[in-house]
Amino acid sequence: MQTVMGIENFHDKCKPIYLALGNFDGVHKGHHSLIQALIDKATVNEGQALAFIFEPHPAQVLMPERAPRLLLTPHGKADLLEKIGLDVLIYNPFTREIAAWSPEQFVEKILISALQISEVFVGFNYTFGHRGAGTPEYLKQLGDKLGFGVNIIAPVTYEGEPISSSLVRKALKVGDVLTAFNMLGYHPVIEGVVAEGEHRGSQIGFPTANVGVEAIYNIPGKGVYAAHAWIGSKVYNCVVNIGSKPTFHQEYPVSIEAHLMNFTGDIYGQEIRLSFLEKLRDEQRFQSIEELVSQIARDRNKADEICRAYDRDL
Repeated sequence: MQTVMGIENFHDKCKPIYLALGNFDGVHKGHHSLIQALIDKATVNEGQALAFIFEPHPAQVLMPERAPRLLLTPHGKADLLEKIGLDVLIYNPFTREIAAWSPEQFVEKILISALQISEVFVGFNYTFGHRGAGTPEYLKQLGDKLGFGVNIIAPVTYEGEPISSSLVRKALKVGDVLTAFNMLGYHPVIEGVVAEGEHRGSQIGFPTANVGVEAIYNIPGKGVYAAHAWIGSKVYNCVVNIGSKPTFHQEYPVSIEAHLMNFTGDIYGQEIRLSFLEKLRDEQRFQSIEELVSQIARDRNKADEICRAYDRDL
């Protein structure tokens, strides 16, 4: 897959263009259905399958204090779209000037002038243009008028509700990584950089990687989890604690600490990706260090057992 930064840098228009519009945060099963329909249509018509995504997320520009925390980094999103089979991903900057475009201006500038699309694919609840005034139905009217096809993809449901990024975040907030998995189609992930911590893990015999995640990204709720940890091309079974260290502090910022099994070495400053498999328990306060150490040992053993059961998925 080719990733293009800025629509002005896309020049390959020798094949008919079939375009997906949306943010695709999480690339959940609903997004997968849309992208697969796009690819199928492009393949049949000997065209190319493109996705156009604004980066950063429009909400981060227009109302950062209310913007949803994102499920994936741009790199993580691109990896998943490539695995589905997308040909080209265009990341285009979102600005306040673009936010002021009417639906008609958006269609004229992006779909007609810049890309000369054959057909466009959108979700059932897609909006575009100033204040989201454009709807899928209006896009279809514009397509009929301007000569491009419009495909409106129905939702994929889970337990009777349309799958959405908001529903995935709701599940993760309470640590329900299995429900999130059922909606995403893959184990939920976070990415960050290993940073200096308090070194308490090493002091009690369970060294941990303190994972720094940018504030714009979503993390699972407080608790202890079994996970796979990826550092470069290597993967390790691990147990992850997300919480405020109540045994040691009255108040403390939420931190993410991963104990990697069968690992020794210095990984400060390195990128790490955690793939959450199952939640083991809620965060709790222990009356003594000895009680904490005993529980961590049990968590480690249980996490290792769970990780081994999932190793076939790697």
